[in-house]
Amino acid sequence: MSSGPSDYVIHHLTNLSTGEGFMTIHWDTMFFSIGLGYVFYWIFRKAAVGATSDVPGHLQNFCEILVEFVDQQVKDTFHGRNELIAPLALTIFCWVWLWNLMDLIPVDLFPMVATWFGINYLRVVPSTDVNSTFALSLSVFALIIFFSIKVKGTWGFAKEFLFHPFNTDNKILQACLVPMNVVLMGAETIAKPISLSLRLFGNLYAGELIFILIALLPWWIQFPLGWGWAVFHLMIITLQAFIFMVLTIVYLSMAHEDH
Repeated sequence: MSSGPSDYVIHHLTNLSTGEGFMTIHWDTMFFSIGLGYVFYWIFRKAAVGATSDVPGHLQNFCEILVEFVDQQVKDTFHGRNELIAPLALTIFCWVWLWNLMDLIPVDLFPMVATWFGINYLRVVPSTDVNSTFALSLSVFALIIFFSIKVKGTWGFAKEFLFHPFNTDNKILQACLVPMNVVLMGAETIAKPISLSLRLFGNLYAGELIFILIALLPWWIQFPLGWGWAVFHLMIITLQAFIFMVLTIVYLSMAHEDH
């Protein structure tokens, strides 16, 4: 599979893909993203179908704790009224957390199984692929634009770009400030999906790389180092899912503000 440490690292950082350039498809990212999305759906559907007003089971308790936690974050952060925000926040938090959780699986396990089926490359952590994190952030960005126009109207949305952050009652000066406002507001708007995607990607990519480097060490030291990093990384993957969810709520709350 590999002839040296550098080849081993490169091999584990290479996606199973077809196509070239912009039309490249990372099949492993697609497979695990969709599969983990179904896992999230199956768990919560099972809890909803089996929900009872009597003594709840462990699964119902777990799902209710998550729902209440996310709902509280929405109440504290989102200042508009939209029934979509809480389910969206719950979906993002759980889905991204499941993405990140795959980073705790031994790095050689799934790639080794894949070789039995003739698959030479396989990456199992969707959040270490910038394409998946950027696609998710673009989905959030599309919702930001949609609700901004819906709440403020087309002209109200346009005025934010034309007259903010610099605004004045002097019409001539205001007209002169429009190009600067457009540049600043454009940069602020574009920075939202970029920061969302790169923050999640960068942290998980670094975590995956450390696991790969630990796997290159002698077997007798892999377990203590791997276990210690896994415990710490468990906090990281939860924190990154939480940050992605909270920023999504904040951005959508800003989109609902009508000045």
